[in-house]
Amino acid sequence: MNVQPFHLSIPVKDLAKCRSFYRDVLNCNEGRSTNEWVDFDFFGHQFVLHQKDDFNPQRISNIVDGQGVPVPHFGVVLTWDDWHSLSSRLQKENTVFVIEPCIRFKGKVGEQATMFFKDPEGNALEFKAFKDINQLFAK
Repeated sequence: MNVQPFHLSIPVKDLAKCRSFYRDVLNCNEGRSTNEWVDFDFFGHQFVLHQKDDFNPQRISNIVDGQGVPVPHFGVVLTWDDWHSLSSRLQKENTVFVIEPCIRFKGKVGEQATMFFKDPEGNALEFKAFKDINQLFAK
């Protein structure tokens, strides 16, 4: 599977706080920036934070496998080992999870490790990994 990087740009009220989170907590390398925006290498993808003082997001959730999944959310699919490493590190850093690291659809097609947490602006992030990456789009 040869995947091209995606580009995602989101508004934030506190650029400095979010910049610190993505750089220091998620270990994303910074790219170009100004006083109003900053680029990050988000696990191989281009992710941009834009300062927007009057941004007021709507937060909702949807039930998936018995858990209230925040919508919208974004994140990446990691390797099984990388997911477990990140999960362990975030737990040691006392990250507050929306959905604790767990295995979803255990024993079924699409079995996956998943965790949800929020950035300082309340944007929901999901990091997941598939025991068998070939089941990423399996029905």
